[in-house]
Amino acid sequence: MSADVVDLIMQDHREVERLFDELKESPEKRPNLLPVLTTLLTAHSRAEEAEVYPVAAEEAGEKEEVSHSQQEHIEADQLLAKLAATDPASAQFDTVLQNLIDAVSHHVEEEETKVLPGMRSNLSDQRRAELGEAFAASRKEHLGEQPGDMTRDQLAQQATNADISGTSGLTKDELKKKVESEGDR
Repeated sequence: MSADVVDLIMQDHREVERLFDELKESPEKRPNLLPVLTTLLTAHSRAEEAEVYPVAAEEAGEKEEVSHSQQEHIEADQLLAKLAATDPASAQFDTVLQNLIDAVSHHVEEEETKVLPGMRSNLSDQRRAELGEAFAASRKEHLGEQPGDMTRDQLAQQATNADISGTSGLTKDELKKKVESEGDR
């Protein structure tokens, strides 16, 4: 039996929360835990953006929520990159970590109260299972990527998910700037 995409996403959310707790409570583990966190969050985000958000927007009627969620992914990518560049032994690490925790916790709460319930009620069990397979395969494919490892196609998908128009003729760098500036609004 295939796993429901909603359940898979929520399992990842719980694992990220567990990693956040461990990063806060065990500073000596930070050098080893930080790559795990960045890998999981990045793979999770890319899989949602590629497989889940387009379906949630079109088939589950969650277009506005998906646009908002995509913008929060862009913000989380920026905070995650900042955290990865911060010395885990520095005093600033705690501040950057807390900023990331606050942003991701807000995103998870909104996603779990708005987008995911809409998917559960508006998509069939079979469709959610198909999406679960696609999400798991995409997530596996993106494991090892870091926040800045974006192709032009991934940036274009983020722009589409975030309902950002006027991006088709942009270079990868121009598209990245537009997505990040729109994500800041």
